[in-house]
This record gives sequence, C-alpha cells and structure tokens, in this order.
Amino acid sequence: MTDVDRQTQLAREHRERQEQRVKGGSSSKRNTIIGAVAGVVLVAGGVIAATTLMGGDDKDPGNAAPETSPTASASASATPSSGTTAALPGSTAAPAATKCTYRKDDSGSPAKSVGTPPDKPDLKAKWMTIDTNQGQIVIQLATQQAPCTINSFEFLAKKNYFDNTRCHRLATPETVGLGMLQCGDPLAKGDGKTAGDGTGGPGYLFEDENLGGMSLGRGTVAMAQSSEDANSNGSQFWFSFSDENTQLSDQGAAFTPFGVVTKGMDVIDKIAKGGIIPFNGDPMADVRGEGSNAPKLPVIIKDLRVSR
Repeated sequence: MTDVDRQTQLAREHRERQEQRVKGGSSSKRNTIIGAVAGVVLVAGGVIAATTLMGGDDKDPGNAAPETSPTASASASATPSSGTTAALPGSTAAPAATKCTYRKDDSGSPAKSVGTPPDKPDLKAKWMTIDTNQGQIVIQLATQQAPCTINSFEFLAKKNYFDNTRCHRLATPETVGLGMLQCGDPLAKGDGKTAGDGTGGPGYLFEDENLGGMSLGRGTVAMAQSSEDANSNGSQFWFSFSDENTQLSDQGAAFTPFGVVTKGMDVIDKIAKGGIIPFNGDPMADVRGEGSNAPKLPVIIKDLRVSR
C-alpha cells in the first residue's frame, strides 16, 4: 500500500468514525490526520494536491485604491479577514545581510521562464494584492520570516508572470479532508481534465522558510511543493480555508507559510462553496495523483502585485 493509499484509507476510516459519533451524539474533538501529505503534494508529471507577520499599524492596501481600480474604497487597518484563525507571529527581523539563492529547476517540469530573482530581498514588502475575476484578495506578508519567498513573488509580479493564470485545484474536506485553493501554475487550464495542471513553475527553485513559524490554519497562505522533495518551491501557492489544514503543520509538513489573508476570505469561501469539477469525473483521481479537482467557479488571476 502506497503512502497515498494509506492516507486515503485513513481519511475514509476517520470520516466513517465521525459519522458514527454524530449518530451517537458524541462531540469528540477531531484529531485524526486526514489526508495529511496526500492532500497537498505537487509531484512531477501529476498533482496529488499541491503545495510572523510583522506587527504595527501599517495600512491594508486592499481597501485603498489599487493601481488598476480607481473605484476602490478608503484604507482600513491591517486586521485579518472575518473568520480567519491563522496566527500572526511576532516581528522577528530578517538579517540585514539576507541573501537568497534560486537554482535552476532541472526536473523537466514545464516552465514559464521570466528570469531569476535578485539575491538581495526587499525586506520592506508588506502586502500582496491579487485581483481575480471572483474578487480581490489581500495578504499581509511574512517578509521578515520568509524573505526569499516574498522576493520571488515580487520579482514574478513585476514580470506579470501571474496575470491571466488560473487557480487549478480546489481541495475540500469532503473530498480529501483538507480545505485549500491552489494557484500559481502559469500553464494550468483549471478545467478538471488536464493531467499536467499543477506541474508548471518559473524554471527555478528555492529553499523552505518559516517552517513552524505559523500554523496552516484558515486564512494562511503557503507555498506548494512535493512533500517528497523539500526545498523545491517555485511559483505555486495555496490559500487555506479550513482549520483541518493545521494537521499538516502539526506533522511538520514542509509548506512555507508566507502570509495571512486580511481581505477576501469571503471570495475564497464563495469559490469553495461553488464545489469542484472532479478530475475526469472521479474526485478520488486527485488523491491518486492522476490530476486536479478544479474549482467549479473558474478563478482567474487578473493581476498580482506586491507593495510596501
């Protein structure tokens, strides 16, 4: 039995126990690892499913007029979105001499190459704003804790790398025991039919950061990579919309958390409630690594920008 098969079996057995508890009137707290690694693993050739904040009184750009929208409302204080449970770490500063290393991706995975980020990160970056066809999402960045991750996003954003790309995978507690929306594959179709969805990247890889620095609970945004190949981050990332995902951090999964949603959880919830397009009609094909269950509501990133 493979690790994926075992995780799937554990998820199924747990769900059956949960149903029995509900029937019996039990309120026992959920503590079984559900789909753990199987829920968020990006693998070459197919997807099984994937992939600190500074304190202060900084203003959230999500409510300020974005560069592409003159009609947005006035600014508001930087607080997590309603219903977000992600914890914000303290303001541990990154060393002034922080140097980032980005190595060539020799895995043979499809890539949209726009160059390589500079080795000196911008430690003043604070926000990532994503305009999608479903609404705007604003993320407060963990720049001090994940400087090289943010440096990569800032570089790619300036190259318009993410513009007009599709979020290709939606995992729900009902399908794989986790709740996440995955984006960042520049070549993904997001149609629930394309086996290559989730394999694309920028042509370079970089190291994990901030592991254990914050949980992967609702509202957290983290990098996607293969659990079998740590330190292989590229451009794919995922939004957590369920506290089920904290089980991943509890198990020490290497998914770099780099921010928390401060605006737009309602957008992510709307997408999640819209349901999935099962890969080739079989939702468990996602868990077997044959392809991605896509969001039924198409999610297109119109613009992604990083700001101070």
